[in-house]
Amino acid sequence: MAGKGPSRFGIVVFPGTWSDRDCFYALAHILKQDVRYIWHKETDLSGYNCVVLPGGFSYGDYLRPGSIACFSPVMSEVKRFAREGRMVIGICNGFQILCEAGMLPGVLLPNCHLRYCCQWVYLKAEGPDSAFTSRRNAKVLRMPISHYEGNYYAPPDILEELEAEHRVAFRYSTPEGRIESEVNPNGSLNNIAGVLNKRRNVLGMMPHPERACEQLLGSADGNLVWQSIMNAI
Repeated sequence: MAGKGPSRFGIVVFPGTWSDRDCFYALAHILKQDVRYIWHKETDLSGYNCVVLPGGFSYGDYLRPGSIACFSPVMSEVKRFAREGRMVIGICNGFQILCEAGMLPGVLLPNCHLRYCCQWVYLKAEGPDSAFTSRRNAKVLRMPISHYEGNYYAPPDILEELEAEHRVAFRYSTPEGRIESEVNPNGSLNNIAGVLNKRRNVLGMMPHPERACEQLLGSADGNLVWQSIMNAI
């Protein structure tokens, strides 16, 4: 429970995952949480409070990013975990996996300019606070992105539903929090950088909070996402 000791995070590792250690560093060394790696063939998540699907290139991004990883044995348990109301966060490739697995709506297409994006962006949390944004203190967050397929798309009816239900967690913004097309790095519809499921206990986001965990890296704003999860737990 919040305030009564470390929260147990599980970081799923697929063949080709490579941001798992970044997530481990942020959670274990910066935020002093109890963190374990979960190999993709494991099927018991009963000991965890939050499951993290980190970035990388699961299965080499063959076919489409996340399209093979979504069939790994662990994903059936991740779906069960989420149905039980526990928290799941997918970052970059993890977001792609959640979409491919049907746990989040929409799809991540190649960036509109067909170039790999590796840059800092500003994010504005939208709508009422969720379990992933409660510690944001109304500030605009600064985090890095690193992706080729980060262009969020959903059909018009799904997009309308996301907006009506305030399930857009983050949008690309100016440093002042204005939502403008000029600061959209990949062509995502409505500047969307992260979305929630209907129960608001599953988040997918393209920016990397684990790479914004201390000022030495350029920002510690990513900790506000992790601290929000810890607070919810």
